[in-house]
Amino acid sequence: MDLVVAKVLAMFPKLNLQEIPPLVYQLLVLSSKGSRRRVLHGIIAFFSELDKQHSEEQSGDEFDIYVSKRLVACSVGSIGLGTIVMSQSDETPAVVEPKFWLSELVAAPADELYHVEGTIILHIVFAVKLDCELGRELLKHVKAGQQGDSGKSLCPFSIALLLSLTRMQRFEEQVFDLLKTSVVKSFKDLQLLQGSKFLQTLVPQRTCVSAMILEVVKNSVHSWDHVTQGLIELGFILMDSYGPKKILDGKGVETGSSLSKMTNQHACKLGANILLETFKIHEMIRQEILEQVLNRVVTRTSSPINHFLDLLSDIVTYAPLILQSCSKVTETFDCLSFLPLQTVQGLLKAVQPLLKVSMSVRDSLILVLRKAMFASQLDARKSAVAGFLLLLKNFKVLGSLASSQCSQSIGATQVQVDVHSRYNAVANETFCLEIIDSLRRCLGQQADVRLLLYEGFYDVLRRNSQLASSIMQTLFSQDHLLSCVHHCLAWYKSRVISLQQGDEGEEEEGLCHELDDMLESITARMIKSELEDFELDKSADFSQSTSVGIKNHICACLIMGVCEVLIEYNFSISNFSKSKFEEILSLFMCYKKFSDILNEKAGKGKTKMTSRTNDSLLSMKFVSDLLTALFRDSIQSHEESLSVLRSSNEFMHYAVNVALQKVQQLIRRGHVSGPDGQNPDRIFQNLCDITRVLLWRYTSIPTSVEESGRKEKGKSISLLCLEGLQKTFSAVQQFYQPRIQQFLRALDVTGTEEEGEEAGVTVTQRATFQIRQFQRSLLNLLSSEEEDFNSKEALLLIAILSTLSRLLEPSSAQDIEIEKTNHFAVVNLRTAAPTVCLLVLSQAEKVLEEVDWLIAKIKGSVNQETLSAEVTPEAASSQAVPSSPLMEKAIIMQLGTLVTFFHELVQTALPSGSCVDTLLKDLSKIYSTLTAFVKYVKLSGSHLTPLCYSFISYVQNKRNNNPKCTEKEKATAGTIMAKVLRETKPIPNLVFAIEQYEKFLIHLSKKSKVNLMQHMKLSTSRDFKIKGNILDMVLREDAEDESEEGSAPAHTEQNREPAKKKRKICLS
Repeated sequence: MDLVVAKVLAMFPKLNLQEIPPLVYQLLVLSSKGSRRRVLHGIIAFFSELDKQHSEEQSGDEFDIYVSKRLVACSVGSIGLGTIVMSQSDETPAVVEPKFWLSELVAAPADELYHVEGTIILHIVFAVKLDCELGRELLKHVKAGQQGDSGKSLCPFSIALLLSLTRMQRFEEQVFDLLKTSVVKSFKDLQLLQGSKFLQTLVPQRTCVSAMILEVVKNSVHSWDHVTQGLIELGFILMDSYGPKKILDGKGVETGSSLSKMTNQHACKLGANILLETFKIHEMIRQEILEQVLNRVVTRTSSPINHFLDLLSDIVTYAPLILQSCSKVTETFDCLSFLPLQTVQGLLKAVQPLLKVSMSVRDSLILVLRKAMFASQLDARKSAVAGFLLLLKNFKVLGSLASSQCSQSIGATQVQVDVHSRYNAVANETFCLEIIDSLRRCLGQQADVRLLLYEGFYDVLRRNSQLASSIMQTLFSQDHLLSCVHHCLAWYKSRVISLQQGDEGEEEEGLCHELDDMLESITARMIKSELEDFELDKSADFSQSTSVGIKNHICACLIMGVCEVLIEYNFSISNFSKSKFEEILSLFMCYKKFSDILNEKAGKGKTKMTSRTNDSLLSMKFVSDLLTALFRDSIQSHEESLSVLRSSNEFMHYAVNVALQKVQQLIRRGHVSGPDGQNPDRIFQNLCDITRVLLWRYTSIPTSVEESGRKEKGKSISLLCLEGLQKTFSAVQQFYQPRIQQFLRALDVTGTEEEGEEAGVTVTQRATFQIRQFQRSLLNLLSSEEEDFNSKEALLLIAILSTLSRLLEPSSAQDIEIEKTNHFAVVNLRTAAPTVCLLVLSQAEKVLEEVDWLIAKIKGSVNQETLSAEVTPEAASSQAVPSSPLMEKAIIMQLGTLVTFFHELVQTALPSGSCVDTLLKDLSKIYSTLTAFVKYVKLSGSHLTPLCYSFISYVQNKRNNNPKCTEKEKATAGTIMAKVLRETKPIPNLVFAIEQYEKFLIHLSKKSKVNLMQHMKLSTSRDFKIKGNILDMVLREDAEDESEEGSAPAHTEQNREPAKKKRKICLS
């Protein structure tokens, strides 16, 4: 049977493509009698090589094609396709023939090849339905390949075959588990290889499984309908299993280690790519994909769904016209009232292109939002307001400013349908005015609803400037909302009035004058106000435990907010007037008065009144302008007015503090409060301006110079600037990684570079320039002779240098040690344990992990070769593949280094705690590794094991000799007992690992007839010990007890006789 199967497989290269499916069908019928694994292995290997050669043929590289054809000839022989072909003459080698025949198959059109593969997959699936054992053999074949080189068992053809098997309930769960495991293992191996130069030199990088799956998606267009359902299920399984699991501040957050986090993100992204590409290719299943995505968006309210919303956005952007007839979208709108606000905003942003091309979908959304505006749930009302504001932002009215002027985020790239008709813009105006009328009804609702509306008006005004009149009139009726009024008024005056003429312009200009007068009046009254005007005084209650205290605290916060808004308003209209700056300083003193009271009351209490400070109402743009004016403005005409603000050190301190608060908001939330707080481009520009000013201020006036003449308590301005720099560098790397070049160019304080020079300067060069500045500051700080060393500044400088160093490109493939030394200043009695010790142990764990991975790789390859030998024994006997001596040598060298490393550590008197625990765990790991790989025995037996037992005795003695607990410590006896049990747990584990190692060595010695135990001493450490001095003392006490008992028996008998007689008398 095996010989027949081998000869039939060897005929494949000689046939035309159309002749192969019938032959495969007959082979599958024959396999029911036996040789199932041989048949499957041969078919998969043949089409795997054929696909590989076909893709190389299409690439057009003639040299690669020539070399690969020669390799195919050899590989065909290794799988039994050429070695058993009978040549007609002994002089012509049979191996040469498949090369020519396979090259003819490679030249076949792609459509024909993929249709043939689809037919063969159908034949195999049909055969599996009749013979379940064939399906089990297929799963065994793929699982065996996972342990070694997965590229030999997994290929686009085998993946398509597995996905087709998912239509059978018997194999569905097993196949998806297998594919999930393969995807995750592939990503983990890829990350491990990328992070280790040691592994890169030993293991060549293979094609990732994710690329193979996407190849299957691309090939499925060739009538592979039996594969598409499996692709959809696999995509959703990956997104469900590896998406973010936790919600923090409305956003999904990954949990676990960094390696698993990155692996999960890649797996989730792969699932989304599978679904998106399948949606683009197959029209028949688009409805099903969209329904499943929307179902998850609606039902998963307690788990993050950002990945599903991103997928929905990509789908809608790709085909908005197709989706307008989908009823599932309008059904989803009916559930908006019950969804969280973050989900509603994400969903409506995703379907914006669809709303622009489908009036029916838009009308259904409007009805749902109007109904939700008057719902009983607060979240439903907030969702309605958020939805209406989103519509106002994105439906532009005719005559509005260009998108470049108002930074509109929705551009013409999303929808190319809404640009051909003037009617759209005119209709949009009526549509938007209706929405504003609906939003006016929200002005009497809860504070949260109104706050959302007020904050959204500014963005609407910027993106849809023709709605300015309606919005300004609405705000004028709500003139107590100073912050919103000021931001909208300032933008309106700067952008719109200058462009308008005629009666309409005069009417709206009068409205602006009324608003200006109102703000001027409030400014004058706030400057003259006292605490008593607000029914407050210094002795008032501001605690959070009483209703009066809560009311007073809210009142104080509101007044501080009013002062901040008026400061920004007066600065914007000041035109560097000295009188205006004096008013600004007076407003700040009013703000400081209330701020000091709140800080004083908070300091007196046992706990702080609030867990965080109230967000400043100053906009980020104003903060950057204010800092630039205070620290960088050197225009002569501005000197006199700016000297008013610069004379107040407290005001400059306050300005830098607010800038620091804005950057902290960005890091914590991903956005900042105030106008343009959700606009990434504006935030980035403001970050550049703030960082440039802070950098100039810190380098111009060092902390040591500023603090020498300073009397105030708290941080200096230079130290605050340095803290702000550390946070801005971190924020830019976290949120604006692709724009690092632009950010570093903006930090050029001199601005002398020309455009041609700027283009040639790399990120590394710019980062190096900044690093040198901070290195100089740190060197000056460390070399100063002052006794009062500023450790906070040194820590901030080191953090900045560490952050900037990540921007440097590696100058070589691996780290080069510039100076070899055995003595390091950073290693001293204070840092040796636990800091340095734990760092070194963590590096040893990483090396041990790489060694374990390599051993598993070699084992899997050996198992794979063994299975291949069972399938094709003729090929295995003629071409045996030896194990890689280079890889084994590398493993031995690494293990030898680790054994030497632990040999030194176990002789060290480490203090009790984390160092000892980690060392014991790592020792257990290396013995487990040596158990699996017992080729390097001598060094472990002579150097490591005896010292391990000595180290165990040292640890036990040190813990036994600890002083007894005092009376006060006895109260926590349970906690101490638990700690002792936890600390002593690794010792028996280590002893067991050593004994297991010795046990396997004994077994291996018997099999190999080589005495591997000659360097091993018998284990003497157990969970108990016999101590000689204590044993002698116990035996002596027992001997004394026996001698005393020998002299007493007569007296005992006399005393017992009368008792017995009395008992007998009584009984008689």
